Amino acid sequence: MAEGREQERSRSDPGGDPRDDPSISAYLDHLRVERRASPHTLRAYAAELDRLVGFLGGAPVDWGRIDLDRLRHFLAERGATVGRRSLGRTTAVVRAFFAHLKRGGELAVNPATPLRTPRFRRTLPRYVEESELKRVFDAGGVLDDLAAARDAALLEILYGSGLRASETVALDWRDVSFAQRQLHVHAGKGGKDRIVPLTSAARAALRALADVTRTATTGARPVFVGSRGTRLAVRSVGRIVARALRAAGVAEVNPHALRHSCATHLLDDGADLRSIQELLGHASLTTTQRYTHVSLKQLRQAYQRFHPRA
Repeated sequence: MAEGREQERSRSDPGGDPRDDPSISAYLDHLRVERRASPHTLRAYAAELDRLVGFLGGAPVDWGRIDLDRLRHFLAERGATVGRRSLGRTTAVVRAFFAHLKRGGELAVNPATPLRTPRFRRTLPRYVEESELKRVFDAGGVLDDLAAARDAALLEILYGSGLRASETVALDWRDVSFAQRQLHVHAGKGGKDRIVPLTSAARAALRALADVTRTATTGARPVFVGSRGTRLAVRSVGRIVARALRAAGVAEVNPHALRHSCATHLLDDGADLRSIQELLGHASLTTTQRYTHVSLKQLRQAYQRFHPRA
């Protein structure tokens, strides 16, 4: 019985360090060096491949002996415990990995080619109304200590510049240009750098943070630090955002919803999609176009202006 439980565990749980398999190690290095994948992406890919290795019995794996049936069995077991979106991510990683093995000459035939990503209903981005966000920022209070000043600046950048939580906590003071009113975002999603505007409110909040912490606004020191003085963790951003929304009596959302709010409100007030695409760092305009389904303000204005019977 114990042996059976152990076999079942190895099929459903990650099975050690995926870099124990030389093919996976080489693939992750390829993603890091040639594709400039972010640390978050590398961790996600490693976790998915770790599950596959655990299902196949552990590293190293003879990938040339893995056929379509084995992969479908793996995905069926994965799909029994997770939703379609997670299963789709697993399928995409498996297909990309086997395609890499085929391109590199490790496989004569790619068994993952017939695999299809499961369909799932697309959900619209969640965002917070402008009036509700005003309550959040108005409830900030006096910025007379590290936590208050840090949290205020964090919220201003998440919403004002549309940064991801990971991009925000990665900021150093050398990335902040008060004179040019902009931020230099390093290695965002897809490994791309970009320059984004800094709102007047965010600039004031950052200056207040620097004054409270008596930090010089230059150099490689992190902008956002925790109670121990080390760089703030991404998971802490969610707690800070939730606490601020709660204090203002606003329904809690994750930090990414502030990024969605930034894009939606810009679109509502007439910004073009290309500009929003550049701000958010989207590789494809299709990703940015999701916000056209969320924003109703422009639709109502156009309707009232142009429909003959409005």
